[in-house]
Amino acid sequence: MTPEEKALELGITFEKQEPGYLNLCIRTGNLLMTSGHVSDIKGKLGDGLTVEQGYAAARECAVKILQSVHNSHGTINGLRVIKLLGCVNSTLDFTDQHLVVNGASDLLHELYGKDGDGFHARSALGFAALPTGVAVEVEAIFEIL
Repeated sequence: MTPEEKALELGITFEKQEPGYLNLCIRTGNLLMTSGHVSDIKGKLGDGLTVEQGYAAARECAVKILQSVHNSHGTINGLRVIKLLGCVNSTLDFTDQHLVVNGASDLLHELYGKDGDGFHARSALGFAALPTGVAVEVEAIFEIL
């Protein structure tokens, strides 16, 4: 089963996006680089939001990234996940950013294989604030195979 077939099976749909202020996914050479995609979930980890809610927010970011990649490239097939950057809106004493960003990584592992094209490098960082108070922002780099 292809990544796109798996995504559709999970209920992830790919709809046409209207261009915005910034390019959500740009190609350079054989790489697709995405802008940061933010969760609809708002709040701060360690102050009202649980790790499970943060995980869901990061997964939501990954879904939005896949939609932008599909919109720009025409498919999510034939790609290798290279790198994720996960930014977590969190308190100074919250130290589980990596568990939150697993929400994005786990979805990409499910679609592309943890031991295959989905095995990626990643950073998970805590931030004092993110735009509009969102819980999580994630950006990604894919290689076109």
